[in-house]
Amino acid sequence: MNSLGQIEPSDDDARLAGLAFELSLDMLCVLTPDGLFERVNPAWAQTLGWSEAQLLGRCWLELANADQRALLEQAVATAPPRAKGFELQGQFVCADGSLRDLAWRWQRTADGRSICVVRDITAQKLAEQSLRESEDRWKLALESAGDGVWDWYPQTGVEVFSRRFIEMYGYSEEELTSRPEEFDKRTHPDDIEQLLRDRQAHIEGRTPTYINEHRVQCKDGSWKWILTRGMVISRDGQGRPLRMIGTHTDITSRKQDEALIWQQAHFDGLTGLPNRRMLRERLAQAMARCAASGRLLALLFIDLDHFKEVNDTLGHDKGDLLLIQAAQRIAHCLREGDTVARMGGDEFTVVLPGLGDPAEVEVVAQAVLDALAAGFQLGNELSFVSASIGITLYPQDAELIEDLFKHADQALYVAKDAGRKRFSYFTPALQEAAQNRLRLANDLRAALGAGQFEVHYQPIVELGSGAVHKAEALLRWQHPTRGPVAPNQFIPIAEASGLIIDIGDWVFRQAAAQVGRWRAALHPDFQISINKSPVQFRVDAQQGPAWAAWLQSLGLPGNSLVVEITEGLLLDGSTDVAARLMDLHAAGIGVSLDDFGTGYSSLSYLQKFDIDYLKIDQSFVRGLNLSSKDMALCRAIIVMAHELGMKVIAEGVETPLQRDLLAEAGCDYAQGYLFAKAMPPDVFEAWLAEQT
Repeated sequence: MNSLGQIEPSDDDARLAGLAFELSLDMLCVLTPDGLFERVNPAWAQTLGWSEAQLLGRCWLELANADQRALLEQAVATAPPRAKGFELQGQFVCADGSLRDLAWRWQRTADGRSICVVRDITAQKLAEQSLRESEDRWKLALESAGDGVWDWYPQTGVEVFSRRFIEMYGYSEEELTSRPEEFDKRTHPDDIEQLLRDRQAHIEGRTPTYINEHRVQCKDGSWKWILTRGMVISRDGQGRPLRMIGTHTDITSRKQDEALIWQQAHFDGLTGLPNRRMLRERLAQAMARCAASGRLLALLFIDLDHFKEVNDTLGHDKGDLLLIQAAQRIAHCLREGDTVARMGGDEFTVVLPGLGDPAEVEVVAQAVLDALAAGFQLGNELSFVSASIGITLYPQDAELIEDLFKHADQALYVAKDAGRKRFSYFTPALQEAAQNRLRLANDLRAALGAGQFEVHYQPIVELGSGAVHKAEALLRWQHPTRGPVAPNQFIPIAEASGLIIDIGDWVFRQAAAQVGRWRAALHPDFQISINKSPVQFRVDAQQGPAWAAWLQSLGLPGNSLVVEITEGLLLDGSTDVAARLMDLHAAGIGVSLDDFGTGYSSLSYLQKFDIDYLKIDQSFVRGLNLSSKDMALCRAIIVMAHELGMKVIAEGVETPLQRDLLAEAGCDYAQGYLFAKAMPPDVFEAWLAEQT
């Protein structure tokens, strides 16, 4: 210990220090106050190729790259006090003339000398240069693909934006600072919270990459949808991010496409109303809210009456225009929070949630009926339709969506069957009726094969002579357990299921065989008329020619049969229907227009198609008297038909007065209970024998 109380190093310590100096892999040196090498270790020779003899007494700056000497000299001259030390980096010349990058750790001593630890960082510098070149290539590739690049240094708060990045939003480099806030503040308010959460999750290491989609406002005020992706590429010793690099990709077009796809998947393309899929989503939400609040919900099925006639006569463009106007009218009848959806065709559905009293439904339903009953201005045409509405309530009628749909449809069926232009509520009786129709449909599939059908015949009387040379074939179903089933109960089911094709063909063959027998036994010109469903016309294109061939095989002329069709079929407008009628005409089979005056009449169709008989509907016959409007209408129909070369048959004649008035007006034929009901063939023959 010296006089100052300090411990002086021992000889062993000195030897160990000297040994460490000699064996160090780093280059160590002692410089004089003038910067001359005073001592160097062997690492200098191993790294730079300079021997100890070549370096001692030489200024360290002589080894520096000539281009950097002035800067290095200034760095040493302005270095901090010796207690703090300092560092510098530069390129230095090796013995073979090559350059190496060296990092100097510099410490001055009390006597003015310097002790330096020098490390070769050439490999590190080359790696950094390679990384920079790689980053440049990466950025160039991304920008060539249209992406903008951002480079963020979180600890300094600097964020560098590539030129493409800035141009994406319509700015120039001079208009923006190198701060992350520049674009955070331009992020849509609805998106910024999620953006910050996603970014922080990656910074904290909870996600492998930073990915977020958000909107950014451009200089012109428009919004771009952006996909940003990034990654922390370096962290400090405490794991804090030092640098984070990423991109902005413009995905506006993709988002617009996604929005369009979503719109098309959830909304009707014609009316803009929610479609069936969106309706189910909203209905489920509304049901959940009502269940929580204890309030009611009403589901309304709305069907436009006579829309098909408008579509067929005026064209699909006018029909589409009517649907658009109908959608608007229904929407105007609803409360805020209600939903109207288009289910397809001319069918709409309304959801009325949060009802306190079921009577509130009727106010809306009646408003809808009134709104749809007003005329629709379709270009130059003023058209009228009405509506039928089926109503069911949640939760008292059902608690499942499918059951609510089913109940509303059953109620709609009742409203239509009751005369349309009205609303009807679901009741348990309706459910029972629907189940009965389902069972009936199942039984109907087996009825033809089981021989449960019969054909009865109602005489058609010539009013001038009282002769009976015509009859209408009418189908009857004798169910094994239910007994007789009315045609108005099973014919719609047969049409809806397609069974009417086979059933109708069976009726034709029965009638063809019967007319052959009656032509031989009763009168050579006896004629039977059969009803042909519109479904048969539209579905079975070969039925007409097949029927004609069948008549020929029986040796019967085509005019031995008459096919009865409805007005609606003529208004179909399709070329298929016209072709089927032409096939019948070519085969000589007569055509009778049934229930004339009850449909959406258009007299031009009577001229367009070859019609042989026109049947006055019983609704006009029922109220006949000398001064009634029905009498005037019947006279007008008879005169018009005769002028067009048609014969007239009056249906539903039940009294002698009706018969006499029709005969006086010039009606050709009549049928109804005044003469006889429809009868089996043997009963018909017996009845006819009694008349003569």
